[in-house]
Amino acid sequence: MRWRADISYDGTGFSGWATQPGLRTVQEELETWLTRILRLEEPARLVCAGRTDSGVHARGQVVHLDLPDDTLTDPTKLLRRLQRVLHTDLVVTDLTLAPPGFDARFSAVWRRYVYRLADGERPPDPLLRAQVTHWRHRVDLDTVNEAATTLLGLRDFGAFCRRRAGATTIRTLLDLVGHRVATGPAAGVIELTVRADAFCHSMVRSLVGGLVAVGTGQRDRDWLVEVTRRAARDTGVLVMPAQGLTLEEVGYPADDELAHRARESRTRRELSPT
Repeated sequence: MRWRADISYDGTGFSGWATQPGLRTVQEELETWLTRILRLEEPARLVCAGRTDSGVHARGQVVHLDLPDDTLTDPTKLLRRLQRVLHTDLVVTDLTLAPPGFDARFSAVWRRYVYRLADGERPPDPLLRAQVTHWRHRVDLDTVNEAATTLLGLRDFGAFCRRRAGATTIRTLLDLVGHRVATGPAAGVIELTVRADAFCHSMVRSLVGGLVAVGTGQRDRDWLVEVTRRAARDTGVLVMPAQGLTLEEVGYPADDELAHRARESRTRRELSPT
């Protein structure tokens, strides 16, 4: 039986999502406790919608877990037990039986991240310091939003990704827009929303780094267009600090389209010839 879990975490104390020997990670911590609580003969294995890097947060991470039939009869009880044993920086917010064809990674149609940035001399509210990056240079948000339109659509984002052997850097960027928070403790903080069908390693933080360079006047729009066009990793593109980034939400199609979407996602992306 396949189960879906929705989880949130403060990434400050984690070395990212994926298990790494000798390091505290979200995957390792959850799998360890699930194996113990459910007394599984084989270690639990979780698949997530999007692997977050060290220090990156998540409010809407989604994972799936396959268990032998009748292993889990009371998900509410399991949630309560997890709440008692997990550190407060990691919370399983929901646990439900997954519909047929559901795959946390491949069934997703988009992921939405938000990067939070406090610009100028004044630092952010100290209670928000773990979720907001302080940037001492003032950012012109109108310039950022105008430049962001040049990045939308299906393209090779190789300039903004750390390449992996055999992996494509072609993605469809659906939304990229920034606004300033108007009220409350985060007033004045820039929130850059980035939504795409999928992301490659360091892509969001690099996209934000490119836009910040344009928004502060260090680079111009033509530089960003040219860097994007070359689709080759550019050392001039800054990878922004991890602490400002949060995975906010993952989108899925209707239940009867989940299996089709999973098959479609496994197909290697390619650009149409021009």
